Amino acid sequence: MNHSPELINGLREIAPGYDALVCDVWGVLHNGSLANREACAALKTFRDTRGPVVLLTNAPRPVRDVEEMFRKFGVPLDCYDAIVTSGVATREDLEARTKVARLRMLHLGPERDRGIFEGLDIQTTDVEHADIVLCSGLYDDDTETPSDYTDLLARVRLRSLTMICANPDWVVQRGGKLIYCAGALANEYEKIGGAVVYYGKPKTAIYNNVRAALRGAQKPLAIGDGMHTDIKGANAAGLDALFIADGIHGEDVADMTPGHLGKLFADAGVHARAAMRTLVW
Repeated sequence: MNHSPELINGLREIAPGYDALVCDVWGVLHNGSLANREACAALKTFRDTRGPVVLLTNAPRPVRDVEEMFRKFGVPLDCYDAIVTSGVATREDLEARTKVARLRMLHLGPERDRGIFEGLDIQTTDVEHADIVLCSGLYDDDTETPSDYTDLLARVRLRSLTMICANPDWVVQRGGKLIYCAGALANEYEKIGGAVVYYGKPKTAIYNNVRAALRGAQKPLAIGDGMHTDIKGANAAGLDALFIADGIHGEDVADMTPGHLGKLFADAGVHARAAMRTLVW
C-alpha cells in the first residue's frame, strides 16, 4: 500500500470529489483556546457549496457543552450541521446499564465532564464500592500525567472493574501545549490487564452515529490531525482522509514531504488521501 499522501494547498482542490465532511475539532477547528478562523471558514464554504458537515470529536461531553466551548473560543455555530461526540455515545452505554439497576460508579476525570451522566440513576463513589469506572480524563490535566495514577489504577485492577473510556485520545492540544487525555489512562489500565470499553475514534461504532447525521451522503471525507484516532478511524470506516499536519503531530512533521509523511503513516499503519499544514479552503 502507498502511504504517501497528496500534498494540497487548500480543501478546494479535492472538495469536488466529496458530498460531505466528517471533521475533527481539537487541533483542526481550534487549539484548545482559540478558533482557527480559516478552518471554520473552509467548513462553511464546503457546507454552502457541497454538502453537510458533521463534527466528530472525542470530547467526553454532551453536545451543548461542546457548543458552549465553541462560543468561548470563537468557533461559529454555522460552519457545521451536527456534532457527534464520544461523550454522547458513552452516555447511551451508561443509560442502558442503569435500566438494569442503579449504577455505583467511580468517575475518573474532571468535574466539567459530569454532563455525561447528569440525570442518570448513577451514584458516584470510590474504588472500593464501585461497580464500574468511567474515565473521561485526568482530574487535573494541567499538572498531572498518567504516572500519577499508577496506584489508583492498581486498586481498580484488584477489583477487576471494567473501565469505560469516554475519550480514546492519548493527548490533545490546549493552547499549543499537549495534555494527557482519558485514552492515556485507559492504555495504562490495559497494560496491567484491565478491561476497557472505548467510545470514540478510532473505534468503528462511533461512525454509525456519524452516518446517521450525514443525511444520506454517499462520499464523505474525513479530516483530522490524529493519525491514531482520526486517520485510523477513517481508514477502518472506509472513508477517505485528509490529514492536518500542524496538530498533535506537529513536531513530527517538520519535513512536510510526501516521503516523510508516508513513512510516518506506514509506521502508524494508516493512509490518507491528502495532507496539508492547516485546514484552509
